[in-house]
Amino acid sequence: MATMDDGTRTTFLGEVKSAVSTRAALLVIGVLGLMAAFITSYTGAFHHPKPTDVPLAVVAPAQVSGELVRKLGQLPGSPLAPRAVPSEAAAVHQIENREIDAALIVEVSGSTDRLLVASGGGASLSQAVEAVVGAAEKAQQRTVRTVDVAPAAHGDGRSLSSFYLVVGWCVGGYLCAAILAISAGARPSNGQRAVIRLAVLALYAIAAGLVGAIIVGPVLDALPGSLFGLWGLGALTVFAVGATTLAFQGLLGIIGIGLAILVIVVLGNPSAGGAYPYPLLPPFWRAIGPALPPGAGTWAARSLAYFRGNAMTGPLLVLSAWAAGGALLTLTLAVFRSRREGSGGRPRRRARPAGRPPAPTD
Repeated sequence: MATMDDGTRTTFLGEVKSAVSTRAALLVIGVLGLMAAFITSYTGAFHHPKPTDVPLAVVAPAQVSGELVRKLGQLPGSPLAPRAVPSEAAAVHQIENREIDAALIVEVSGSTDRLLVASGGGASLSQAVEAVVGAAEKAQQRTVRTVDVAPAAHGDGRSLSSFYLVVGWCVGGYLCAAILAISAGARPSNGQRAVIRLAVLALYAIAAGLVGAIIVGPVLDALPGSLFGLWGLGALTVFAVGATTLAFQGLLGIIGIGLAILVIVVLGNPSAGGAYPYPLLPPFWRAIGPALPPGAGTWAARSLAYFRGNAMTGPLLVLSAWAAGGALLTLTLAVFRSRREGSGGRPRRRARPAGRPPAPTD
């Protein structure tokens, strides 16, 4: 038993209920579930990476091309998705446009073939393809020499800088939105407040995109590519994540922040193709990755850095959809809530005429 300040006594259970409200207990349980999802998602995505259906071009004489493509396509576990390509120039063009991840060039005049890879798109994927093709070539009493046609920059270890850059932008986006919500209520009380929050978020996104691009570019020399291109990509990524977080908060209140973390961090980061590009991920993560902001941002950042901005239309559309959808939902929820409260959903205080004293209270 404990004694309160007014002299009354209360039980230990009463003290617990006073210290931890039911709402707080439910939030703690939700955090526990979020932690379990985090561990499951990251471990599930990364614990056993293996190549599956990696797009591979095969350049070989017509008399052997078909048979070679067939044999490579029938390797155990289906690590490769080979296709015949008429020339080395065509294969390089497809690599630069990110249509394929590697190309095997058969040298008819010798026993050593060449494997063209692009480590700028993911060093782990290039190494995995090299191991698979090397083993297949060895079985045919041939050797293979690897040529990197889009190598990662010297300061971009294992081509991870683009991934970490996008992760930083995403963190900044949902933290900014969370702060805007915590400062004056998770659900905007009216459309005007929602517009103001989105405007502040847009200004923040512009600044965050520039800061990130400068850090990985001129400051650290970690990522090549257009500074203005990365700036624009960063601004779009930050706003997309922030607007989505504001929308979730408008829908669910403070719980919306947890939902944003679930979508962006728990599901989005391990499926982004950063540490392990899509062909190395399990089917679930490979399927959702391109549709989430971290995956779209990482793909676009690598395209800007190493592939002359090719194959960016899809990722930019994904980011734009999250940005527009989040902003529209935020505004819609705020206006709906304002109208509901104004129409009797929550009583408003009537203005007291000037000079009249307030009514007495019980």
